[in-house]
Amino acid sequence: MEQKNLILAVLLSTVILIGWSYFFEAPSQHTLQETQGNTGEDQLGAPQGALQQTPQAISSGGQTEAYNDPEMINFAGKIIQPRETILSQTPRIVIDTPRLRGSINLIGAKFDDLALTDYRDSLEEDAENIILLSPNGSQNPYFSRTGWMSNDLPADQLPGPETKWIADKQRLTPTSPVNLQWENGNGLRFRQQISIDSEYLITVTKSVENASSAAVTIAEFALVQRAGTPDILDFYILHEGLIGVFDETLKELDYSDIQDEGTIQQKSTGGWLGITDKYWLVGLIPDQNARIHSSFKAVRNGNDYRYQADYANGSVLIPAGQTHQSQSYIFAGAKRTTLLDQYSEEKGIANFDLAVDFGWFYFLTKPIFLAIHWLNGVLGNFGLAILALTVGIKILLFPLANKSYVSMSRMKLLQPKMMEIKERFGDDRQKLNMEMMALYKKEKVNPLAGCLPILIQIPVFFSLYKVLFVTIEMRHAPFYGWIEDLSAKDPLGLLTLFGLAPWQVPATLEMVNIGIWPLIMGLTMWCQQKLNPAPADPIQQKVFALMPILFTFLLATFPAGLVIYWAWNNSLSILQQWIIMRRVGAEQPKAKT
Repeated sequence: MEQKNLILAVLLSTVILIGWSYFFEAPSQHTLQETQGNTGEDQLGAPQGALQQTPQAISSGGQTEAYNDPEMINFAGKIIQPRETILSQTPRIVIDTPRLRGSINLIGAKFDDLALTDYRDSLEEDAENIILLSPNGSQNPYFSRTGWMSNDLPADQLPGPETKWIADKQRLTPTSPVNLQWENGNGLRFRQQISIDSEYLITVTKSVENASSAAVTIAEFALVQRAGTPDILDFYILHEGLIGVFDETLKELDYSDIQDEGTIQQKSTGGWLGITDKYWLVGLIPDQNARIHSSFKAVRNGNDYRYQADYANGSVLIPAGQTHQSQSYIFAGAKRTTLLDQYSEEKGIANFDLAVDFGWFYFLTKPIFLAIHWLNGVLGNFGLAILALTVGIKILLFPLANKSYVSMSRMKLLQPKMMEIKERFGDDRQKLNMEMMALYKKEKVNPLAGCLPILIQIPVFFSLYKVLFVTIEMRHAPFYGWIEDLSAKDPLGLLTLFGLAPWQVPATLEMVNIGIWPLIMGLTMWCQQKLNPAPADPIQQKVFALMPILFTFLLATFPAGLVIYWAWNNSLSILQQWIIMRRVGAEQPKAKT
């Protein structure tokens, strides 16, 4: 009975691991259907519903980011130009910070040129920096901007995407903000003061000075727009697409979701929204006390889509001779958890850390990340931090694991008596089970104790996998020796003779391209298995004998950091179990056969 329960627990764990890896995380096939009909008239407009007035059309200074807009050329059958060529065609302000390099387009005051200086596409020495934002007309247009809209004014009286702003400086740095100005010729002066910190937060302070003779009603908006569906991993445990927190509630929409819906609107006090990749975020952060109307949009054009996240504040009446001022933020950069937490605390941004997809087990996943992050600060290596965390978890769970290993050791000592009972009552299953239970009760052992070490590992295993998979801190984090990226699989595989005969292994063979660390993990699992009581049934023995092999192949494609954790955890368990077995064996005489 106890062996069946143990096998059931082990097999259940295996099914969970295999199912999670191959059914939930395997990239799904995503194809775009050919467009039938109009490809040039669909529009991504300004945020709607922000002006609390009559339901007439809202003028937004020509700011409807439409596919037939002159600047939207990438999907309209026109030639896509090189990125640098596009950037050279418009007046720009240089962005120069420790983390960011790029420029602001003075035509429309767009943030459409941004590279992350701390991150590269790969570990190759000549790898390019991550390009986050790109202008319209380039290969992957992606930009953000802020503006105004009004029911009182015609389009040409408001700054729009074609407006040329006047700047007081040519370079934006953390110590030198830039002031932009534009006048509509009828008494309204629009200003934007743009400042940036040494990380990834852009502050936009907007003001409208009404020097006309009449009051005007104006609403402010911000948007982030992306042209084309990006190549994504499309994993079940990772969200990539449109994201936001509205009234402290997280809302996530995959690209396919918003393609089906077209437009999704919501209202909120404060919050944030934007477009997220696995590691990067372009997020819009309004005044946290303002009531906003926001929307997620997707519009079809050609064989692909444009996506937009936007919000608008409620309308504000600006009397003649008065000035209205407001402040908002744009986050554009790497989703470093501690940095998001810092902004959340300093700016009062609710749940900003949810930009990192810690998942349903947030209560376990984030503490594990914070522990690893802190240990990395002490030890100077994320791999060592994982090893130290494993020791900490072992200490925390020591009473439970110790009780389990003691029971398993006593079970091993009972093997001769169990075999004797099986020989006597092997044909009578009911009597056999009754005698076994009587033996367990007499010897005070728990036949299910062997399940606990594996069951305890499962939530920690998945949480650590999540941390390795979604956090930017683990990206390209090295260990020692040949492990240059803890978030990637062991690079030295069996089919490449562990690096001696490098060649591009086909994806279909990756599972048998077992690395060195998976082999070490399998060996430790085999050694640990030898310390456990052997099943009496021959079939069960064969099943258990296959488990280390199965897990070795299964974990061959998992992140190296996770395999290192498992191997180290097994090694600590072997040491703990060996010590307990010696102690139990010395205290309890061996059963007679």
